Amino acid sequence: MRVEVTFDAPADISEGTARAAAEAALSHGGRTAGELDVILVSDEALAELHERFLEDGSVTDVMSFDLSDEAGEQLEVYVSVDRARAVAAARGLPVERELALYIVHGTLHLCGYDDHEDEERARMREAERIVMATLGYPRDDAPHEFVGD
Repeated sequence: MRVEVTFDAPADISEGTARAAAEAALSHGGRTAGELDVILVSDEALAELHERFLEDGSVTDVMSFDLSDEAGEQLEVYVSVDRARAVAAARGLPVERELALYIVHGTLHLCGYDDHEDEERARMREAERIVMATLGYPRDDAPHEFVGD
């Protein structure tokens, strides 16, 4: 799968690291064909997408879209750089790690993982731990609560 990374907001992660996070999640999830665009945006931009597609204008950390059709697989993951900075500061972790986690999380959603029910959430968290470990990040089992404004 071809992975493109776009910086619509300055981010504390390199293009290569962002691409590696998406590729590792795609590999873990078994998705190999098509194109994935990872777009790093501001809180404001992601809140606008959140409002437009989910009728919820609040800030969020990541949104995923599967725009695939008969022409091929087209996937998008939008990541809020502002949320990653806020959560990383609150948790005392590097922003790069938080951004990588959001990319992994959003990409795993596109591979069929979900986190709405307890059992699904546990499966998602385990997949995140595995993928983050393959990227060289240490295990982090601390509660990971969303930090909104």
